[in-house]
Amino acid sequence: MRKLLLVSCSLCLSATVAMAQGKVDSQWTCSKPSAAHSLDVGDQSGHAYAIAQFNCTATKGEIEGVKEKEGMGTEFDDAKGNTVRLHGVFIDSLANGDKIFVSYQGTATTEKGQAQSVSNTWSISDGTGKLKGVKGKGSCKGEGNADGSTTFECAGDYTLAK
Repeated sequence: MRKLLLVSCSLCLSATVAMAQGKVDSQWTCSKPSAAHSLDVGDQSGHAYAIAQFNCTATKGEIEGVKEKEGMGTEFDDAKGNTVRLHGVFIDSLANGDKIFVSYQGTATTEKGQAQSVSNTWSISDGTGKLKGVKGKGSCKGEGNADGSTTFECAGDYTLAK
């Protein structure tokens, strides 16, 4: 069975905000998956389905004046050789306890089961606390690091519920 340890969080969010809407400008470092499972599909060599969960730390970004703190992603990967199609959900936790729920989809390249580059688009479906009803969209670009972690730069826009 091929073990795939791909982190693509790909959504990872942050923003500098105007009153009812803002720009997302964030950076995240995501660790190797804390849980990962992979199954060979069997139709061709190197084709596997995998699911993983990983934790991230915000290194830049805030929303409505509150710093982004940490995140957790749960992701499904369809890997064929060194090419991966992925989709998942990322939960962005802010310093005040509010959360943002983000769905994402994208692609990645890997080497020896480790992410080399990741690209995705994301959309915000909701939030908690003062971010209840938030909507948004954008994209992230990521690069794998020597220690197995992945660093992401994310940009986009969001609008708060009125």
